[in-house]
Amino acid sequence: MENVYLSRNPTAKAILELVRKYDGDHICYDHLAFRSFGIDGHGIDSMAKIFLHFGYKQHEELRFPAKKLKALWFSHPDAETNANGTGVHGPLPRIFISELLVDQMSDQCQVDISSEDTTYMIEIIRKYIKASANGYEYAALASTLGCLTWETPSYSDYQLLSRESEYAAWTLVNGYALNHVTISTHRLQSHVKKIDGFNKYIEANGFKLNSEGGILKVSPDGLLLQSSTVADTISFNFADGVTESAPCSYIEFAERLLLPEYKNMPEEEVREFHRRDGFEVGNADKIFESTSRDQLTRKAT
Repeated sequence: MENVYLSRNPTAKAILELVRKYDGDHICYDHLAFRSFGIDGHGIDSMAKIFLHFGYKQHEELRFPAKKLKALWFSHPDAETNANGTGVHGPLPRIFISELLVDQMSDQCQVDISSEDTTYMIEIIRKYIKASANGYEYAALASTLGCLTWETPSYSDYQLLSRESEYAAWTLVNGYALNHVTISTHRLQSHVKKIDGFNKYIEANGFKLNSEGGILKVSPDGLLLQSSTVADTISFNFADGVTESAPCSYIEFAERLLLPEYKNMPEEEVREFHRRDGFEVGNADKIFESTSRDQLTRKAT
């Protein structure tokens, strides 16, 4: 999954190389994230089952009413087993899987979209899901191979979906591909382990960060700090003969601060479970915008 992700996303590959050059081989992934269509078996469960099979445990559900999304996150009880490794060979990352609540899309008619168009958008998604049949059984394999489990979409379908839900359009062309990986900045060894310094370092090297809600997204308790790049784009060959750019994936950064009861703990004794765990809806909602048209337009200027 990581190999496919890096082959399609030069920004992520370049940043990982940049951090390794500066900080050494201390990169740990906080979490890996995937998107899905929450309909006819193609939602969260289709991607989660391989992680559950290998011992991951499910945690609380997160809801994003405006985007018609829900998400679940998972962690492994042995996450610290490979504490000295790096990247995919390091500590087992959390897994964050979201799904579009397709049947609720009819409740989300934007100002410039008619209810008839919204109904048609649901039909578009159902058309590709129907063509996929039981393709959801191979979600993890499709992610590993970098292929779709449904037919190649047409550009007209993609355009119509993107007007109503950029999440839906992204999922239509990327399927179960890894949406992003997240570097745990607090596990780095140099001064860039503080996310403010990390963000400045990334920007100083010419990379644009997602500005939705501010560069730094902070949870209400102040203990989960996140930022992300703007997604790369790929040249996609649509089924109706059109070749156009479409958003691909991005890379995220997270700093988890110590829980209040551990704030005076010596640094050399700190482990990941002493830090703020889980996710925050407000932060994640803004991170989702890394693939949005507004952010991509800003990146291009």
